[in-house]
Amino acid sequence: MGLSPEQNAMPPEALLEWYVEMGADEAISDAETNWFAASEAAAAPVPRAENAPAAIRTAAQAPAPVSVASAQAQPRVPASGAGPATDKAAATLAGAAQSLEELRAALESLDGFPLKVTATNLVFGEGVETPDVMFIGEAPGADEDRQGRPFVGASGRLLDRMMRSIGLDRAENAYITNILPWRPPGNREPTAAEIAICLPFIRRHIALVRPRIVVPVGGTAAKTLLDQRQGIMRLRGRRFEFLDPDLEQPVPAVPLFHPAFLLRSGGQKALAWRDLLTIKQIIQ
Repeated sequence: MGLSPEQNAMPPEALLEWYVEMGADEAISDAETNWFAASEAAAAPVPRAENAPAAIRTAAQAPAPVSVASAQAQPRVPASGAGPATDKAAATLAGAAQSLEELRAALESLDGFPLKVTATNLVFGEGVETPDVMFIGEAPGADEDRQGRPFVGASGRLLDRMMRSIGLDRAENAYITNILPWRPPGNREPTAAEIAICLPFIRRHIALVRPRIVVPVGGTAAKTLLDQRQGIMRLRGRRFEFLDPDLEQPVPAVPLFHPAFLLRSGGQKALAWRDLLTIKQIIQ
């Protein structure tokens, strides 16, 4: 991963945070790996079984022994033989939830969703019910995945400071969550299929929390929740309406830059401050 001159000049702590935000959050090996040699070895021809001695053919055909520890480590397959999760199944589960506790249980019971296997924890949401503002990001990052809480890394600390600047706090009058409750591997962008599965859950999440204002944090959240195709540069700071059949009336929505973007692009913080003032005016 090449670094720009500005990144090369960053303090080691800031550079490490930048690597974590980019998804490089695990040390695989202390020694270099010659991937060209590995690929050549993988491409080497394998002797055909019929040409091998009889003893080797017999051993190759026999099933490999499985220890108790390795068997327990294998992911469990539902006894019902459920296949991949579908939009319809997700909508049914989400629609049946009558409380945040039931919605969390519905997410935990969702079968056939690959991100559940690769993630460490379900990151549900945090804050007060019926808040002034509900902040909704894209997906958990590495820190959130480890702790099972939304927005707790470097970008989460910045979001906390941004909220405090207009009198908001997740412990008093705000609520924070993400469209996806599980971290995509390597912090990659969610796929359209993954978003489609999780959309009924986040819409039900909003209906149960009943915020006065919805704030999509970042481009993916804004386009998904507001059904827009424009990028965050054109959407940020504008007032929209979030509509849902389970809500008695439309809820004002104001897209906001993602804090991770602001950490990389400090020059945009003035625009973010302007957008925060717009949110404060709507609250008042």
